[in-house]
Amino acid sequence: MVTSLHIPRLVIAAPSSGSGKTTVATGLMAAFSERGLAVSPHKAGPDYIDPGYHALATGRPGRNLDAFMCGPELVAPLFAHGAAGCDLAIVEGVMGLYDGAAGRGELASTAQVAKVLRAPVVLVVDASSQSRSVAALVHGFASFDPQVRLGGVILNKVGSDRHEAMLREALEEAGMPVLGVLRRAPQVAAPSRHLGLVPVAERRTDALSSVAALADQVRAGCDLEALMALARTAPPLACEAWSPQRALFGAAGQDPAPQARGFGGGGAAPVIAVAGGPAFTFSYAEHAELLTAAGAEVVTFDPLRDEALPDGTTGLVIGGGFPEVYAPELAANAPLREAVAGFAAAGGPVAAECAGLLYLARSLDGKPMCGVLDADARMSERLTLGYREAVAVSDSALAATGTRLRGHEFHRTVIEPGAGASPAWGFTRPERRVEGFVQQGVHASYLHTHWAAEPSVALRFAEAAARAR
Repeated sequence: MVTSLHIPRLVIAAPSSGSGKTTVATGLMAAFSERGLAVSPHKAGPDYIDPGYHALATGRPGRNLDAFMCGPELVAPLFAHGAAGCDLAIVEGVMGLYDGAAGRGELASTAQVAKVLRAPVVLVVDASSQSRSVAALVHGFASFDPQVRLGGVILNKVGSDRHEAMLREALEEAGMPVLGVLRRAPQVAAPSRHLGLVPVAERRTDALSSVAALADQVRAGCDLEALMALARTAPPLACEAWSPQRALFGAAGQDPAPQARGFGGGGAAPVIAVAGGPAFTFSYAEHAELLTAAGAEVVTFDPLRDEALPDGTTGLVIGGGFPEVYAPELAANAPLREAVAGFAAAGGPVAAECAGLLYLARSLDGKPMCGVLDADARMSERLTLGYREAVAVSDSALAATGTRLRGHEFHRTVIEPGAGASPAWGFTRPERRVEGFVQQGVHASYLHTHWAAEPSVALRFAEAAARAR
């Protein structure tokens, strides 16, 4: 049922990466949350790391809005699902405001998300090396697409009172409101490494301190009342909120025949164990929601510390993360590696993405891993990054042959060989190649996917876990 969602909302964008979007977005989320508001955090694009900081700032799951992987038509429904019952929604953009999927126009850009959500945009500008030119920059971004409503600017990395005065004067002449001014503050910066910010799960205590410092900085430097007033100018959004039950089972919103699949009735729910902890931090909240809606019990375990899979495990999901950083510790946990290998050898369904692929390999940078796959992985100097269009080329517990999905690759590792005798995916764009491994119940690949785009994969996996029970 289409409803009218009237939630104040802002999109935090920038002219380019590195301007301070995450600083401002996370700081705003934390500052408004401290005022007692229920803040819904969102991230445009496929990034997993920033939503971890958003969740820390708001106490709610950080959710992604990716128009490439899920399609523009799901952006508003997924937003409505996450923002239900909230007082304010803040969407952090990706790259520069108008940057999207390569060669696909505005697709998957922050601008497209802002237009779909009919949300005002706040532009975060790194002003460290400019003064009056800031007006020309902002004018260009404001006028490039008339459908994108630029409501104001937050100036970041301002050097002095005099610098601030020059910037304000230039923007006043251009008729653009200055909604905040932030000075250089290295104490609130989150550490980075080869794939971006260090995830929250790896530095939770320090991350809490960083988020608190961001809230202090934003509260002192930004006009929160003006920002909230701007957020309230967003018009009602007419859409049907996404629902995992409806996505799986249609308009009825519930499974029409649970016992036909072995769910419910006299049997316990299948237990699907999902890898977590510092080494496996990449996941989309909707994946667990879909599995739960499909009738499974989702249980998290930590491959760094737990020496056995959760009791009753009949399905195993190992998502993305940084096993390369924790290879010695993962190798040292031989009991769990053996448990994973035994589960896979018995035909148990396993869905592994990127970090999960590496963990299932025979070795990672010379350290022993689970040995499920006859392949070895290592760090590489080359960054593999970008959207992919893929088709399943082998039947698996996750996807039937011919299933089409859009996904994302993001890694600095290589695995040799890159595909098994039965590959997981055939990429159709941007280049043609096969990738990944399907063997017995295992589906392992570098490709990150968003199951909301194709809920059948979650249902298929839950059914495989039910049969394994």
